[in-house]
Amino acid sequence: MTHMDRIIRTITSDGSLMAAAIDSTEIVYTAQQLHGLSKTACAALGRLLTAASLMGNMLKKEEAGLTLKINGGGPLGTLVALSDSHGNVRGYVDNPGAELPIRRDGKIDVGGGVGNQGRLAVIRDLGEGDPYIGQVELVSGEIAEDITQYYAASEQAPTVCALGVLTDKEKGQALLSGGLLIQVLPGADEAAVRQLEENIGRLDSVTTMLAKGLSVEDMCRRALDGFAMEVLDESAIHYVCNCSKERFARGLLTLGPREILSLPLDGQGRAEAVCQYCSRKYYFTRADLEALAGQAAEGLKKEK
Repeated sequence: MTHMDRIIRTITSDGSLMAAAIDSTEIVYTAQQLHGLSKTACAALGRLLTAASLMGNMLKKEEAGLTLKINGGGPLGTLVALSDSHGNVRGYVDNPGAELPIRRDGKIDVGGGVGNQGRLAVIRDLGEGDPYIGQVELVSGEIAEDITQYYAASEQAPTVCALGVLTDKEKGQALLSGGLLIQVLPGADEAAVRQLEENIGRLDSVTTMLAKGLSVEDMCRRALDGFAMEVLDESAIHYVCNCSKERFARGLLTLGPREILSLPLDGQGRAEAVCQYCSRKYYFTRADLEALAGQAAEGLKKEK
């Protein structure tokens, strides 16, 4: 049986709490293979991709998309994760090979890799005009706490976010990844909040739950223990990149004719473009570049 990543969204029957859970194991493994991620980079980007998928999946508008961008001044540099409205994601980290020693408690030092002197930006594009941009100062660079802080500051929505990436101790290979996002909905009473706090206090880490064989449904059930739970929806999700040679060509047109013709060529006389999200390479021959330069020149004439 091949593994399939999934997101499920649930709500309590009384409408007071929402819980979403994700198994993003395959997505994070794919990201590690594409980008050659170190243990630290894998845990950090893996958590960000997992969070973006959970948050993107909540948009529920076909053309909508979400971007998470974080830079805390740490050795990993900037991390970016993009999600569509289903929860399919892609992302990158500036320094995929950056590695930090394991922390004293045996955990990967994500906070040290990301740094905590900076911001988390959340860009929600609903496909209808200007995107909404929310920014929050980083709390720890551990990502889950920073997402929790974002919801508290920007959306006044009491939220608990838990994210985990488990890697092989020796080889650093991504083994299990997932997340939980729980929100207190308007109108929830104090008893419901107290019950939720107790449940969260008892919860294992996300990767421990996955390692025990719990499904995303089981994870939500544990988070919402003591409540009647209904499933709102579920989706299969993947690491998906929408790059193409045409997209890169459109990007080159913004350079202007002279810049296009001065791009460096390889030994076979081609300019190389590499997608930062999936590392796919696209080649433009001298003839391609001359055609694009001609198009760019035409565009400039029209503007005048």
